Amino acid sequence: MSTTTPRKLNFIEFLEQYPEGKGTFELVDGEIVQVEPTRAHKNVARFLMFAFNDEIRRLGLDYIVDKDIIIRTVTASGKEQGRNPDVGVVSSVWNNNVSAYGAVTEPIQLAVEVVSTNWEDDYIDKLDEYQRLGIAEYWIVDYLAIASRTILGSPKFPTVFVHQLVDSKYQTQAFKGADSIISLTFPQINLTTEQIVAASQMSRL
Repeated sequence: MSTTTPRKLNFIEFLEQYPEGKGTFELVDGEIVQVEPTRAHKNVARFLMFAFNDEIRRLGLDYIVDKDIIIRTVTASGKEQGRNPDVGVVSSVWNNNVSAYGAVTEPIQLAVEVVSTNWEDDYIDKLDEYQRLGIAEYWIVDYLAIASRTILGSPKFPTVFVHQLVDSKYQTQAFKGADSIISLTFPQINLTTEQIVAASQMSRL
């Protein structure tokens, strides 16, 4: 008996087949994959979205922040992926075509990934794809200190890694505890890793 291998989807086909109203999905290796975050994960993402939006409004910055921006990325082997950062910050050119759907092929200003159990996706795959696309700033928010000791050190502590694009390569800074997070996109933001961890509400458990 012969079996048929499902054909891999490209980015346009992914958008056409996106299961609207059924959750959050990404295109990974040609397949539509559901991304189902915990409530704590969502709390962190929402906290950052509000913090960024406050800075945008306070300083009149030329940005828009959202949680549903799908980005076309390309792997080192040339494979199209469809990524949906937990928080995305884009230029106001977003509004030049408001009838378009929430997907972009050009680099956005800032992407945030809140780390889940599949942490290697954020630390390895998305890091490479976002750098390759040219996203100016990429935050990895490991509020549960899930990644390996090779990345977080020993003992492991919650950490926010801020990757900033310099000459097409990410330069990385790690922020822990009461460290003030340094961001080129939001240079005046008053934010610490402690505050982000507290926003998860994990202390209630």
